[in-house]
Amino acid sequence: MLTALDVEYGAFRERLRDPRLHRHRQGTRFEVGRLEGGRCRIALGLVGKGNQSAAVLAERAIAEFAPAALLFVGVAGALHSHIALGDVVVATHVYAFHGGTSEDDGFKSRPRVWEVSHSADQIAREVEREGAWTRNGRAKHRRPKVHFGPIAAGEVVLNSTVSAHADWIRHHYNDALAIEMEGAGVAQAAHLNRSLPVIVIRGVSDRADGTKEATDRERWQPRAVANAAAFTAALAESLTADEANHREPETTGTTGSHQMGDTVRNIAKGNARVGVQAGHVHGGVHLAAGDASQPDPSAALVELIARLDQARDAGVLDDDTHRAARAELDDAREALHATPPDTSRVTLALKKVRGLVADAAALAAEVASVLGLVRKLS
Repeated sequence: MLTALDVEYGAFRERLRDPRLHRHRQGTRFEVGRLEGGRCRIALGLVGKGNQSAAVLAERAIAEFAPAALLFVGVAGALHSHIALGDVVVATHVYAFHGGTSEDDGFKSRPRVWEVSHSADQIAREVEREGAWTRNGRAKHRRPKVHFGPIAAGEVVLNSTVSAHADWIRHHYNDALAIEMEGAGVAQAAHLNRSLPVIVIRGVSDRADGTKEATDRERWQPRAVANAAAFTAALAESLTADEANHREPETTGTTGSHQMGDTVRNIAKGNARVGVQAGHVHGGVHLAAGDASQPDPSAALVELIARLDQARDAGVLDDDTHRAARAELDDAREALHATPPDTSRVTLALKKVRGLVADAAALAAEVASVLGLVRKLS
């Protein structure tokens, strides 16, 4: 989660539970925390004004945290009269409008454009349709509307409807809903990182028509960014849930089968084994035990620890839960390696872990599987 201004940073920081400082080796400071009442793990950073600094620090954030998505939240100026102050604009694509070539007969535009990913766009529209993001008890004004459309990103603050700059935007980027200064840099950084999903969310704080000083005096910036932050928080939670659902088919149990057309892909994890792999089976199927070795609880514990670490890194588990569960698993391994193995102690530790990770259904199922192996030793 990135912002350009302190007022934008502060509006989103208020939504984080117990934010903790994360220092980048080059001096950039992020804060990492979870959304209040949610499970989404957020790394929040301040990039400053302009596309160049936004691109550099977005690249730094991506390399440091390997996020599931990159979101940029802030304020912008509206370019159309139907967009009210305080409304939220979600960029379907971002125009970098300053590119061009200067010739004898005038300046010729050579813009760049980045589109939002289809899945991220679909999730954002779903969040808007549900409308729950506005029901947070903080709204004191009209309910803001959410607009989906292009955003123009350049290196100047537009505060006129008659300047040459305004005329250029109107003639060449007439469908742009709002104008701002960082979206193109963030979009470029995400594009260069395996097309990482990026979403630019802007609260409308002025009309880009010469009235910016007046709207700033009326404190439209904090009001607009509060609306944008509310929508962004709901969107971040939905993106997290969607990411977890994508992982679910391969982590729900010890075995899985995914079929596409006539092709079946069977997945066996841990101590599970594939018995049949086929598109169609006609008649009976007989499975023989063969010489397969017995499942090894010690190896299963090692794999469970790896799954636990992966869940923490993916934001499914918070640091405190991960730390407590990891301590129990380390104790279980020690008890299992004792002579003779202390299965009662192992069982108790695994039961504690199962309770700690109960909200992560896939991980809890794997704990139960290992617990079953240990009980067979008793």
